[in-house]
Amino acid sequence: MPEARLTSSSAGARRTASVAILPPADGYTLLELGSPNFINATLNPDPNFDLIRDIVPVAGIGRNPFVMVVNPDFPAKNVPEFIAYAKANPGKINMTSTGTGNLTHFAGELFKMLAGVDMVHVPGHGEMEAQTDLLAGRAEVMFDPIVSTLGYVQSGKLRALGVTTATPIRTLPDVPTIGQFVPGYEVDAQLGIGAPKGTPKEILEYLNGQINAGLADPTIKERLVGLGFVPMPESQAQFGRYMTDETEKWAKVVKFAGVKLE
Repeated sequence: MPEARLTSSSAGARRTASVAILPPADGYTLLELGSPNFINATLNPDPNFDLIRDIVPVAGIGRNPFVMVVNPDFPAKNVPEFIAYAKANPGKINMTSTGTGNLTHFAGELFKMLAGVDMVHVPGHGEMEAQTDLLAGRAEVMFDPIVSTLGYVQSGKLRALGVTTATPIRTLPDVPTIGQFVPGYEVDAQLGIGAPKGTPKEILEYLNGQINAGLADPTIKERLVGLGFVPMPESQAQFGRYMTDETEKWAKVVKFAGVKLE
């Protein structure tokens, strides 16, 4: 998002501040929205920009399911066994992620919060390092997008304990949802489109209709599925509720995890 830089000086010290400048509300500039936006609303708040206040929902696109995977040598074969082991060995399970503050991290923090377990977050520097640590046994568990880890699960190099979505996933039909064992647990990395506040209603309705029509197109739908997404056409109101619910949910997790940006 474009920013205007304001600079002032006091007692020889320079101080800079940024003021968010929203683009024209004419439907030609849109924002792709996802979990980083909802997490950052609390993790990295900007007094000049509020996601829910300044961005209006246009439409959903699809979701990218995650899966809880462990090294095959880990003794737990399912989520209940994992929780029992974690409670019997507090602070002895290393949970890796692709980096502090992203969804692979906070999906694990949500699990810790709702399951009441203590795990040590050991972030990797990106997907490759995190998966390497998991495969090598330097970490025991990771909450990873299915599209990134499916090959390892299918080859037996990683064991899938549960999917993070509310319903089972077609690509892993025999893997239960984590929410079956941890009430309230759900991580749905959904993507959608937003527009600047003030965008005319008729433009929002037109865009919503066109996006949903595109998602219904067999070629586009097949392409999204091939990329690991589950297409999710939604109304503006449905995606708006998702935006609000996700922002509130991750605010609680950020507070629980005590993560602060330096």
